[in-house]
Amino acid sequence: MESIEIIISIIIIGIGSSAFEYGFLLQISEEAALTVALNDYLTSRSYLAGFSPTQVDQKAFKLLHRPPDPQHVHALRWYRHIAALQQDLNPESSIKGKRVQPPWSPPAGTDVPQLRLYNSLTRAKELFVPQKGNKVTWYCCGPTVYDASHMGHARSYISFDILRRILRDYFKYDVIYCMNITDIDDKIIKRARQNYLLDQYKEKRPQAAQILQDVLSARTPFQTQLASTTDPDKKQMLERLDSAVTASLQPLQACSTFRESQIQQWEDRLVLLENSKDLLADWLDKQFGSHVTENSIFSLLPKYWEEEYHKDMEALNVLPPDVLTRVSEYVPEIVEFVRKIVSNGYGYESNGSVYFDTSKFDSSPQHSYAKLVPEAVGDQKALQEGEGDLSISAERLSEKKSPNDFALWKASKPGEPSWDSPWGKGRPGWHIECSAMAGSILGESMDIHGGGFDLRFPHHDNELAQSEAFFENDYWVRYFLHTGHLTISGCKMSKSLKNFITIKDALAKNTARQLRLAFLMHSWKDTLDYSSNTMESAVQYEKFMNEFFLNVKDILRAPTDITGQFEKWETAEVELNNGKSAVHEALCDNVDTRTAMEEMRTLVSQSNSYIASKKSAKLRPNRMLMESIAAYLTNMLKIFGAIEGSDPIGFPMGGQSQSVDLESTVMPYLTVLSDFREHVRKIAREQKVTELLQLCDVVRDDMLPELGVRLEDHEGLPTVVKLVDKETLLKEREEKKRMEEEKKMKKLEAAKKKQEQEMAKLAKMKIPASEMFRSETDKYSKFDETGFPTHDVEGKELSKGQAKKLRKLYETQEKLHNEYLQMNQNGN
Repeated sequence: MESIEIIISIIIIGIGSSAFEYGFLLQISEEAALTVALNDYLTSRSYLAGFSPTQVDQKAFKLLHRPPDPQHVHALRWYRHIAALQQDLNPESSIKGKRVQPPWSPPAGTDVPQLRLYNSLTRAKELFVPQKGNKVTWYCCGPTVYDASHMGHARSYISFDILRRILRDYFKYDVIYCMNITDIDDKIIKRARQNYLLDQYKEKRPQAAQILQDVLSARTPFQTQLASTTDPDKKQMLERLDSAVTASLQPLQACSTFRESQIQQWEDRLVLLENSKDLLADWLDKQFGSHVTENSIFSLLPKYWEEEYHKDMEALNVLPPDVLTRVSEYVPEIVEFVRKIVSNGYGYESNGSVYFDTSKFDSSPQHSYAKLVPEAVGDQKALQEGEGDLSISAERLSEKKSPNDFALWKASKPGEPSWDSPWGKGRPGWHIECSAMAGSILGESMDIHGGGFDLRFPHHDNELAQSEAFFENDYWVRYFLHTGHLTISGCKMSKSLKNFITIKDALAKNTARQLRLAFLMHSWKDTLDYSSNTMESAVQYEKFMNEFFLNVKDILRAPTDITGQFEKWETAEVELNNGKSAVHEALCDNVDTRTAMEEMRTLVSQSNSYIASKKSAKLRPNRMLMESIAAYLTNMLKIFGAIEGSDPIGFPMGGQSQSVDLESTVMPYLTVLSDFREHVRKIAREQKVTELLQLCDVVRDDMLPELGVRLEDHEGLPTVVKLVDKETLLKEREEKKRMEEEKKMKKLEAAKKKQEQEMAKLAKMKIPASEMFRSETDKYSKFDETGFPTHDVEGKELSKGQAKKLRKLYETQEKLHNEYLQMNQNGN
């Protein structure tokens, strides 16, 4: 009894005294009763948690001489568990020692692909390792805003947008992306002055003879330049320009011999002004450029083209940078940057300008000049292009200690904007701008620096040198990424060669998605040829993917119940599901979108073959597998920036290049459906075809709400069509069903109540007036011969007033009973 008391005490403590009477449990002596109590206790307790029995388990186990009956499921399970453990502990058991889990070995596994990027600093694919955990700092050279953005810009910025999205959304890095706008530059200054002087010239409305003379004067230095040009592409561009000017000169030159109308002369000189504006503007700038002193002239041009650039990037679905820096807003930082470089011994002042001492830097043990393109050192043509057209005069070049040195700060000449500095009025050099802005945002070292291939030398090499001179380190950039060139039908594209297609022109021919697909189908670091063949390949890829998405949507529209969605997988399904790993391997290999896109195409081709084989066998494709593949492909295209919106499968309705307005897109179709339905209802009512009316109600009440469409029928008025959130409509539908059910129930209750009232009335009608009061012995004690009461229950005679009220009731009942008799007589 002592051990029983222990187990009973544990039971009482565990389940509480409210479950059992303590005194009652102490009296348990039968094994069956104890089994019941134990089962009740174990119902709400865990009894399989340990790997060895406790003392309480062992004592309780000994009290039971046989396994509990099966209806005591918890007690029986506990008994078997303890019995098994008791066997392990029994020294006479055939199994020696305590049973333990067998040893476990991890699988050998396979090599996991890791992201590698082609690093221009090593000209090899390097394992990508950010400096600070998952955070990636990235600086990208932005545009010099003096003209319209073209496809060369798109080549760089779409490619970097793809890389950025993949690092952020696929590899899940925390990317901070910084980009600059160059709004102070020799090209901007020169173009702003030229535009201003040409506008001034046109406003004076010069006579035809004056225009003719000025164009001929401007043509002399232009033809000298043409004759001295050796670059074949540039020479071809200058020859085209000269031919256009020659053709425009002829009509006005003929005016000296033949008299023409003033209108014709005006049209001719407009043509001449348009075709000769470049050489005329350059001629005017050389004469009067130094007289342009208003600084606002130099800010209006870049402000306008920067706004146009942002519009173009938005149209291309290029993400805006996290941080945007403008040179004009960072002049104080640039001045301080230059000052420290000089202080560190790597810069020198000359005639109000400051130059970087490449020899001093390169001779330092911890530094190395031209890390990216060491073989280009001494390329004076490239160096002079980097300095800018306004900074390569013989006077300027003579200020340098070495031809390889480059300007950090330029003393401003007349006709140029200027800012104060320790060296006098001046403006930043081109290369220093990026160094100062990137350094102020990203610090002494960044993970990634990006730009076009043609910026490697001298721009990026000079950026590296001056930044490492400022920070006194040799790791300002860890990974340098350079996008490949863009050619137009095999020819080099250049703004300076006037051989370019603007982004707006490109978007007039193809959508932003098609342009992006074309870029995705090529390596980001190799040359891309923008041609009709390239774009046709992108268009066909889009059609191919879209057709697959539509086919999958059609499969998913087939009705099925919840369990019907889960279908057995055979070998075909297992093999088809293994097509995603190749895409991952491609993206790890220098973000090889070209291979990734081909692997995605292969996956679609295999899926199409699978669908066709199922249909030919009169079987349904596995809908969940098809949905999974389509969703995966959609998600990858979203990561690439080729799909916008939240649709889980396929391209968004309405196109990517426009803001999708669902209502304006689908409402015309819904209106046609609504009008057709209304005509059908009208005919059905006239012809009394109730089946058609019911079908029209099903469309309104059951089908369209599932699509987020509400139809509101109004008698005598057109049906109202509304687009409403699907969930809202489904809730409304359920509420409507509930109200209809309540209405039905109320109607049934009312009918039942009416029936009960009629039954009660009928029962009352059956009673003769002579009998209606006789049963009320608790009220009356005497009645006359007609059954009318004369005395109350106490024997007192009824008053005249009481008798009068009862008489009315008597007469009413007499009338009801006569109606009943009449009904019976008539057979009702």
